[in-house]
Amino acid sequence: MKLIVTLEHDETGMIVVECPAIPGCVSQGKTEEEALANIGEAIRACLEARAAHGMPLTVATREVEVSL
Repeated sequence: MKLIVTLEHDETGMIVVECPAIPGCVSQGKTEEEALANIGEAIRACLEARAAHGMPLTVATREVEVSL
């Protein structure tokens, strides 16, 4: 399963990574490599928890074009 994640530096320099398709699925790391490994673990745990509770595994995400 391939999922989009977002990466953002926080005020302490940590990289915060989130999976928009799974509400509440967030992790972090000191490096991009560590953050991506950590979100992989978080995604697996979130998917297992959602399945155990009979919830849909993901929510719909869409790409929207905006003119600036």
